[in-house]
Amino acid sequence: MIMFKQIKWLAAGLTAATLSFGAVAENERALDLDALLKQLEEGQFAQSQQNKQREQNFIQQRAQQDQILADTRKKRDQMLANSEALETQFEENEFKLADLNQALDTRLGSLKELFGVLQQVAGDTKSKFQNSVVSAQIPGRADFLDNMAQEMGKSSKLASIEEIERVWFEIQREMTESGKVTIFNTSVVEAGGQKVNKDVVRVGPFALVSDGKYLDFNGITGTVAELIRQPADRYGSSAAELQASNGDLVQFGIDPTGGSILGLLVQAPDLKERVEQGGEVGYIILIVGAIGLLLALERLISLTLINSKVNKQLKSKEIKTDNPLGRVLKVREDYPKADVEALELHLTEAILGEVPKLGRNLTIIKIISVVAPLMGLLGTVTGMINTFQAITLFGTGDPKLMAGGISTALVTTVLGLVVAIPMTLLYAMLNTRSKNIVYVLQEQASGVIAERAERG
Repeated sequence: MIMFKQIKWLAAGLTAATLSFGAVAENERALDLDALLKQLEEGQFAQSQQNKQREQNFIQQRAQQDQILADTRKKRDQMLANSEALETQFEENEFKLADLNQALDTRLGSLKELFGVLQQVAGDTKSKFQNSVVSAQIPGRADFLDNMAQEMGKSSKLASIEEIERVWFEIQREMTESGKVTIFNTSVVEAGGQKVNKDVVRVGPFALVSDGKYLDFNGITGTVAELIRQPADRYGSSAAELQASNGDLVQFGIDPTGGSILGLLVQAPDLKERVEQGGEVGYIILIVGAIGLLLALERLISLTLINSKVNKQLKSKEIKTDNPLGRVLKVREDYPKADVEALELHLTEAILGEVPKLGRNLTIIKIISVVAPLMGLLGTVTGMINTFQAITLFGTGDPKLMAGGISTALVTTVLGLVVAIPMTLLYAMLNTRSKNIVYVLQEQASGVIAERAERG
């Protein structure tokens, strides 16, 4: 037991020596036990003070929260009482309102129908004014009618005498202005997009023109703009004459639909666009037609000159070799001693030599007159195939897609017929002229043979 105590003291001494050694090695970081104890006591004291302060604050706030809760409950009770009173008053007002409406309907009598008709007339007139070209000169008329119709429809407000008279006045003014041709200044959007103030001539409710060009009035935006595509030149010249007129009568084309026809002119394709719709097949048809037309003109001029020379040769006794008849008659002088059969053969040979010259290129013209409609049919079939492919992809929901594709497909047929019809007529005319000259040659050759036979 004594030995154990000695060993324990020895270990404690070693431990104390070790701690003493560590304190000497790290004296800057170690804390004094008394200072540490003092620091802990101060921290506990400060924390105790903070806790006491928090408890006091909580007790004070609890009293405030209780007061707020009491006030809120009192306010809730007051609002519930007010709500019940308002509900009772609302029900009483509903009964009173129903009685007043019934009394109003009874007192209005036939006037109710009058104001209903007035509201309908105001709405219809507003739509008419919005699309009328007179509104380009007198803007703002549709706004008054629109506001009055909406107010009469949403509430029990009745129109006043002034409002009723203004509706009558606006309708009468529209009728009066529809019979006038007036000039006024307004902003015009040109085709290039520029907005310029111009003098505009209004022809009743039908048309607006400025600087010899037709204008379009947009009732939604209230703007006046030049038509991108103008009518034919004769209508444009009449518009310029109307604007320059000093009261004289001028022939002028009007649009009775109020601008719908003029608006469709923008969408309607012209001749160039129609030809472009035919595509490659359409261009080939036109090229072939141009070639046939050139050949027909060459043949027409040549046959006309030849026919003139043949007629001169018929009237002249001198044989000239610058025409087919002269070359055929020269055979008689070349073979003065030939018998009838030999002379007939020589004349036939001479006539056969002239026939190809007279009928040159006529076969090509005939072929073009036959091939042109076939090419048009080819383009139509190709276009219909493309149209049905588009229908397969997009369906038949849009009729314009089908109509546009079919219209494009039929353009080639039209071009083929346009080429074939004149080519057929030209071929028939030229072939007839050529045959008439050949008949003259055969007739004169027969006369020469008869003359030689009589001499023999």
